[in-house]
Amino acid sequence: MGRLNPYSLQLQITRMFEQGQSFFTTTKVQEWLKERNHNPDDYDIIFHQKPAPPGSQSVMVVEIEFRRKDGQPVDPWLYEQANLQA
Repeated sequence: MGRLNPYSLQLQITRMFEQGQSFFTTTKVQEWLKERNHNPDDYDIIFHQKPAPPGSQSVMVVEIEFRRKDGQPVDPWLYEQANLQA
């Protein structure tokens, strides 16, 4: 079982973008997929920078999108967990 992290994946990715470390975000998401018993090679990972919701301490938030390379639909649970607000 993966180690417990108090921060959501989306928050970690957003912080990496803010700190200029976006180069490492794909690797971070691939590791997250492996921890959940998904093969990262099955997915294209796309990041979307969007304005943060009103009242948020952040200026932007990064939404994570998955596309299966085989054309099958992505499990909605996986998408929901990846973009879970902290």
